[in-house]
Amino acid sequence: MHFKYDLNQRPPLGENLLYGLQWLAVSIPSIIIIGAVVAGITSTGAIDEVIYLQKLFLATALVLLVQVLWGHRLPLVIGPATVLLIAIIASYGSCADAIYSSIIIGGLLLAVLSVTGLFGSLRRLFTPRVVAVILLLIAFTLAPTIVNLIGSPSPGVSATNNYIFSLLLIVILFIAHRHLKGIWKSTLVLWAMLVGSLVYLFIFPQSSSPAAESLAWFAFYKGPFTTTLTVEPGILLAFLFSFLALSINDLGSLQSIGGLLKAPEMEKRITRGITITGLGNALSGFLGVIGPVNFSLSPGVIASTGCASRYSLVPAALGMGLLSLSPALIRVIGQVPAPIIGTILIYIMCSQISAGMMMAMENRAVSNFDHGLIMGLPLMLGTVVAFLPVEVVSAMPVTLRPLLANGFVVGVLAVLILEHLIYRP
Repeated sequence: MHFKYDLNQRPPLGENLLYGLQWLAVSIPSIIIIGAVVAGITSTGAIDEVIYLQKLFLATALVLLVQVLWGHRLPLVIGPATVLLIAIIASYGSCADAIYSSIIIGGLLLAVLSVTGLFGSLRRLFTPRVVAVILLLIAFTLAPTIVNLIGSPSPGVSATNNYIFSLLLIVILFIAHRHLKGIWKSTLVLWAMLVGSLVYLFIFPQSSSPAAESLAWFAFYKGPFTTTLTVEPGILLAFLFSFLALSINDLGSLQSIGGLLKAPEMEKRITRGITITGLGNALSGFLGVIGPVNFSLSPGVIASTGCASRYSLVPAALGMGLLSLSPALIRVIGQVPAPIIGTILIYIMCSQISAGMMMAMENRAVSNFDHGLIMGLPLMLGTVVAFLPVEVVSAMPVTLRPLLANGFVVGVLAVLILEHLIYRP
């Protein structure tokens, strides 16, 4: 491919700001969607949710800036890690300090593994079949959360109406995905958030509850480092499994964009990139928010804009930083109805399933019946565990609950045992 601006070229200021605005438009939806889900679980009120999103925007902006200038130095957008969202949901009801302490420890361990070269040894465990199952598990084990978002009643709106609205919106999303081109297709999630929310509030005006508190347009954070180090072995082990998957996700994103741009010294870029991702997760843990990961959305944006310059992401990072200082603006863009969030998560997770299936096909990961069993059992176990009744989960030992009630962890353990022990060649 030929680009208007290559990897290390600096576009003129005016053009660079426009490119940065496009990257910002691509980045905002994942921060808002995943951040809103986590904030709804861990926060105690509307103000706490706004502060959570503020800190999440700040952490994402800092990590993106460091990655582009000193880390992998590639035009890669970052956002909250979906695999950590699963771990946080599975740990619901546990001490918040234990959750974010686990993110701190997991991030630091990932950075150490990358710097020392030990990460290369772990990579051998993740065969194409294992990676494909991990990508699929992320989607399937988020299903209960999506069901709660689209199937629960809103103020003045029945669960049935929310369900029908979500079905119609997902059909429209896929029609748009089929026919849109260029930057319109790359920013489809953003338009789904904006237009979907406006239409929902127009049809169901009673669902909009005016904010009781007025928020300042610009305000710094009070005590941003909110995590007290607390270690609960079960939660920590569950998050360590999630960080294994996060590292593979990060590696895949780096390799895909590196291959597209023919970037030199990719091994060094991968080492620096995964190290910064680990340190960025440690920072996010100290801030008390979900950690970041490099996303694989970038090739589509680069192809549509013709700009492969890493410097075009600097204005996007600065824009995120400015957004993090405005509680009022974050409240406005964060007022996305739950059915819209659930519908967009379906769309995003379908992309995740597609990536997993492509991974399996391209690497011929399923060439006989046994290979199908190696992939099928973990997916079944993970999905079943994700939908376990509350009574069953509450009856589990407290120490083992974050592991046994986490469908993602159970699925990853199952595929590793099947691939490397039971069906080992």
